[in-house]
Amino acid sequence: MTIIGPTHPYKGGIAQHTTELAHRLAARGHDVRVASWSAQYPARLYPGQQRVEAPEMEPFAPTRYPLSWRRPDGWVRLGRRLRAEADVVVLVVVTPIQAPAYLGILTGLGARGGRAGSPAVVALCHNVLPHERRAVDEPLTRAVLRRADAVLVHTEAEASRAATLTTAPVRVAAMAPHLWAAETRRVHPAESSPGARPVEPRRRLLFFGLVRPYKGLDVLLRALADGPDGVALTVAGEFWGGAERTRALVVELGLADRVELRPGYVDAAEVPGLFAAADALVLPYRAGTASQNVDLAHLHGLPVVATTVGTLPAAVADGVDGLLVAPDDPAALAAALRRLYEPGVLAALAAKVRPPDTAGGWDRYLDVLMGAVRVQ
Repeated sequence: MTIIGPTHPYKGGIAQHTTELAHRLAARGHDVRVASWSAQYPARLYPGQQRVEAPEMEPFAPTRYPLSWRRPDGWVRLGRRLRAEADVVVLVVVTPIQAPAYLGILTGLGARGGRAGSPAVVALCHNVLPHERRAVDEPLTRAVLRRADAVLVHTEAEASRAATLTTAPVRVAAMAPHLWAAETRRVHPAESSPGARPVEPRRRLLFFGLVRPYKGLDVLLRALADGPDGVALTVAGEFWGGAERTRALVVELGLADRVELRPGYVDAAEVPGLFAAADALVLPYRAGTASQNVDLAHLHGLPVVATTVGTLPAAVADGVDGLLVAPDDPAALAAALRRLYEPGVLAALAAKVRPPDTAGGWDRYLDVLMGAVRVQ
């Protein structure tokens, strides 16, 4: 089996998921290889930091880097090689930008249609289509999915979307925890966390991860201005296209003394301290599919305030281990933040937080993946 997708030195959750998937499949006894990118995107298409120097998790040793957006000749060559070497190919579909390379690989594989000697192809879609779309995204994605033998997605909504683009079988597997919860992590909360959470609230909230318009940071800032007095916010993560607009909004709302912006990719070693300093994680998304950040917060004992988009309502139990509000509604979010800091509420929510079931989640995920291979 060969997995084609990003892994170290590329940063972020999808690269980590690819790496952990390879480790987990190998632990089940599968002969696994990873084919990754030496150059994944042109810089103008991804304005942020693409790589990290230190591995965030244990690298998967049988990994090669034959893919480059600069070398289209290598795409078909890889497909031809895998046709002779692999019985299953898992394409990790991250963005339509990858579609030309994947179509070249699929051409070399001879996919699809059950051709004799061709490996089974599973398209593993983290998002079937981008949250912020261009006119070319749908036809590019359709071209890839129509040549796969099966498609794996992480939510029922994404399954419905994929079914409009391909006649291949579509399977749903809930995203398995992989951010800072896997045994292959280089830094674990138990090794670096300062210990038990304080009894008294710190009166600080956390927004964590890549900042893009669909994640609703502007909604959170407006809610904070109308929310409980004396509560601060840390925003830690890369800003897609820069942080200037956010800085201007912070000043406009009079929040300069309450909002700390920490732009830039957050190294794994810094994550435990960020979560230890906060009372809750806030996910004010306007749209979304699945987010590992709920698992990450629960791993560190934090309740989550989130919107009712994607899988967030299934991951956060409203009034039990977090609070849920409608998306794109600053007034509703402000009311939830005021409720969070009512006497006893924060402590009650934190007491019900349970760490994610990493092992069980991966067992279920791999069962669905291998089932998708069998049904092709």
